[in-house]
Amino acid sequence: MSAIQIPKSNYRIGLIVPSSNTTMETEIPAMLRARESVLPERFTFHSSRMRMKSVTAEELAAMDRDSDRCALELSDARMDAMGYACLVAIMSMGKGYHRVSQRRLHDVTVANGAPTPVITSAGALVDGLQVMGARRVSIIAPYMKPLTKMVIDYIENEGIEVVDSISLEIHDNLAVGARDPKAPAELWKQLNVKGVDAIVASACVQMPSLASVSLIEAASGLPVVSSSVCTTYALLKSLGLKRELPGAGALLSGRY
Repeated sequence: MSAIQIPKSNYRIGLIVPSSNTTMETEIPAMLRARESVLPERFTFHSSRMRMKSVTAEELAAMDRDSDRCALELSDARMDAMGYACLVAIMSMGKGYHRVSQRRLHDVTVANGAPTPVITSAGALVDGLQVMGARRVSIIAPYMKPLTKMVIDYIENEGIEVVDSISLEIHDNLAVGARDPKAPAELWKQLNVKGVDAIVASACVQMPSLASVSLIEAASGLPVVSSSVCTTYALLKSLGLKRELPGAGALLSGRY
């Protein structure tokens, strides 16, 4: 008689985190805890950090090189999925680089005898917008204008037009994380959203925005995502789990 297969219900989420990031480990767990209130799966969260204090091209490149070590360390603890959360670090390495990063970090886990799906917030943002069929978007970003332009170019290279953007021009990553999570609910009003398919409340996993997502959707009548929302969607997808949870907007409504 074959053994009865018991569905897996406990998952380990590995977070590859910039050392000065304080938001990934709050917003992503908050969303998955909210999911636990309506669905049976349970999650634990385990982090490894890469040094980065200022959001500059030089620090971002050095940090990205450190991501291999983080993936190796996390794979020692046998994660079920990993998320690399620094959107601009990936995008600063060249168009389409999220595919290179995800493949390389996955290979690190394979070599360590613990093959693990790895997603990046950069790839997750693009994929989340594409899943919703969003071809034209407007975005809010905390970056200096040249970095925001690089993010726009990266997104547009994936076939999504960025109609308008706001750059808050904050280079200190701690200052980005200290922003009011409800600030985007006012900031979006400065965006041109005529003809757009979606609004990106935060094109940065460090800039808090979860509390604004549903508020902007209600006020604008448009789907709203953030880097954290898209990263959570991608993690659930990589685990083969239902992409549904309360309070995080259209992408995680279960519709997709």
